[in-house]
Amino acid sequence: MSRKTAKNPNKPTPEKTANNDDSFLDQTLRPTRWDEYIGQKHIKDNVKILLRAAEGRGHIPEHILFYGPPGLGKTTLAHLIAKETGKQMKITSGPAIEKVGDLASILTNLSPGDILFIDEIHRLNKMVEEILYPAMESSVLDIIIGKGPSARTIQLDLPPFTLIAATTRVALVSSPLRSRFSGGVFRLEFYSNEEIAKIIERSSKLLKIELEKEALEEIAKRSRFTPRTANYFLKRCRDFAQVSKKKLDKKTVQEALNMLAVDEIGLNSSDRKFLEILIEKFGGGPVGLKTIGAAMSEEEATVEEVIEPYLIQLGLLERSPRGRIATRKAYEHLGFEVPGKLQNRLL
Repeated sequence: MSRKTAKNPNKPTPEKTANNDDSFLDQTLRPTRWDEYIGQKHIKDNVKILLRAAEGRGHIPEHILFYGPPGLGKTTLAHLIAKETGKQMKITSGPAIEKVGDLASILTNLSPGDILFIDEIHRLNKMVEEILYPAMESSVLDIIIGKGPSARTIQLDLPPFTLIAATTRVALVSSPLRSRFSGGVFRLEFYSNEEIAKIIERSSKLLKIELEKEALEEIAKRSRFTPRTANYFLKRCRDFAQVSKKKLDKKTVQEALNMLAVDEIGLNSSDRKFLEILIEKFGGGPVGLKTIGAAMSEEEATVEEVIEPYLIQLGLLERSPRGRIATRKAYEHLGFEVPGKLQNRLL
């Protein structure tokens, strides 16, 4: 009788190993001190004052909300605050807290002075959000037991804690919740190419990657002003250089990023497809969001929230009441002849 080889449950699969490696690298690249965190100077200065003032009074820091596009360092700031205060940080996310009991379990297990970090807080259930209000203001938890006439409210005292929240869509955070972040609501800005270059230089040293200056600058200018994207490109360029046994110079970086379909200003295949359809099929616009989404076979939310922001930031796209319009700069970048109506425009 044949015997099947028993699988070792502790042996990681290749997929799990790859994910663990990426997570480990992300943790390695995350700054651990304020002087290692590059950019966002106005936020750092304000948060430092907030922490020092709270420490001087012997209080815990007030609640803080960070918002902005993904990949700009909201989670990293939360980790830095935890390290600066020497407190333990519990991490969760809005979608993970489905019921009131989930939040109650998290809050009652906090120790005095702990930091609770909630990512994507705009996705919190409304009932859960209302339970959070008294917890933030008075460190109490109101729980209703029973239903109907026999229902009663129990108020549990919570240890003092600091809530740090992050969101990519601050408009979806309700006004009552937003107003309870007494420590401040801070918007993270996109980084300059110089700041991105410094981040890549630091990351390359941590990963022990020998990177020429021109190669570093090439990655920086294609990184969409976002540190997470810059670090991702750095790791993929390292992989390409390792497999192809090439020196990590400017030419190698260009080859690696061309394989990822990322051009010299950071546009990917979806960005270029958007502009090409807008110009070739619709004469540069104006064209409505639904129409261009259907032409791309993409959801409207994906077009509006993922593709368009970077194009608008680069001046390649305009939004008007009548629809989307390709700018002169978009025609020139893709190599199309600029129509007469745009010849005298600045863009």
